[in-house]
Amino acid sequence: MATAKKKPAAKKPAAKKAVKKVAKKAPAKKAAKKAKRKPNPALMVPLTPSATLAEVVGSKPQARGQIVKNLWAYIKKHGLQDSKNRRQINADEKLKKVFGGKTVVNMFEMTKLVSKHIK
Repeated sequence: MATAKKKPAAKKPAAKKAVKKVAKKAPAKKAAKKAKRKPNPALMVPLTPSATLAEVVGSKPQARGQIVKNLWAYIKKHGLQDSKNRRQINADEKLKKVFGGKTVVNMFEMTKLVSKHIK
């Protein structure tokens, strides 16, 4: 006797994914789009660097952020950032005066030491 062959099971249709209907919003006004962040005016006040710091960043009054930016430009130009630990700064003769005689300074400590030379 021959056995009857079973028919392969019929494939189920793929389940439909639930689609969320999103209500269209009225176009927002351009002014209410996204307000730009205003810089803190206290950080933009021009400060005069001391004579020792002026050798590195310049003598004209600058904002605190600009002084730090110029200091980093000096550090990178002269290759004073430590090659293994990038957080450490190896001071040259000019920076030793600014850093209070320290030869190696952490980058976070640097801003603290520089703030003593700004008025």
